[in-house]
Amino acid sequence: MDPPRQGARAHQQRTVLLSEWLHTLIDLHTHTNQSDGTTAPEELVAAARAAGLNALAITDHDTFGGYLLARPAALEQGLELVCGIELSTRTARFPVHLLGYFPHSEPTPGFTNWLTEQHQARHERNLKLAAKLQGLRLDVTLEEAKALGRGVTGRVHFARVMISKGYVHDIKDAFNRYLAEGAPAYVAMEDVLLDEAIPRMREAGGLPVIAHPGRMRLGADETEFIHRCADRGLAGLEVIHSDHSLEEALRYQRLAREFGLAMTGGSDFHGDNKPRLKLGFGYEGNVRVPDEWLQALRDLPRN
Repeated sequence: MDPPRQGARAHQQRTVLLSEWLHTLIDLHTHTNQSDGTTAPEELVAAARAAGLNALAITDHDTFGGYLLARPAALEQGLELVCGIELSTRTARFPVHLLGYFPHSEPTPGFTNWLTEQHQARHERNLKLAAKLQGLRLDVTLEEAKALGRGVTGRVHFARVMISKGYVHDIKDAFNRYLAEGAPAYVAMEDVLLDEAIPRMREAGGLPVIAHPGRMRLGADETEFIHRCADRGLAGLEVIHSDHSLEEALRYQRLAREFGLAMTGGSDFHGDNKPRLKLGFGYEGNVRVPDEWLQALRDLPRN
């Protein structure tokens, strides 16, 4: 079979296999300029309405700031807004991004106080990162990065300062040359343990969900890892994500059903930091998240 026919058949198979997911659409994984996105919370709400989304979760890294700022606009424009967050956690062997959803009530003061402690650890890491960049003769300061980071400052904000000063071409170049693990300016951050984050989120009324599991590349250990997390209180698995292939999405759908986990999905929208990625639709329409999944998430027990 020639390549064009192969492509047509693959497209037809994708359409058939995803047919059960093609309903009213939602996006449960987005970022604003309060963490590492570039879109203001109010603008994200307007973009979601323009894209025809029925509901939106703001899942900024380590902060609820974007969600809180977006609430008035969502209420005014009739968009269902879900309180969410994305935490950087780790096991003994690898990092894990953990989404948290609070569909029933907002997080407890104890949880938000704990987040404040995590912000201090991030601040100390950023101080070391700025010092390393300056040691490499790059005129990049923490204050400049914080001006872009607003609520939470991370490596992407340092990258944007470096772009503005002509040190690198784009964010990918900044990470490859300076900021990624193993690069000259990299500073490791002591992320919270996954086994601590899951019960802490549960106690705060949240529903912990493993984000983009396909990125972890666990191979033969994947099923056992997800099973272990389910036993420890994991609520869901991000089945649909912009970086997931169709085969991965179907595999995670099967694993979610096998272990009694809710299915979630989202674009992982970051605005101009990921310019090809479209809110609610991912890369070239490879994201389609049905609103039934949000209701299933709401139906889960809180603890």
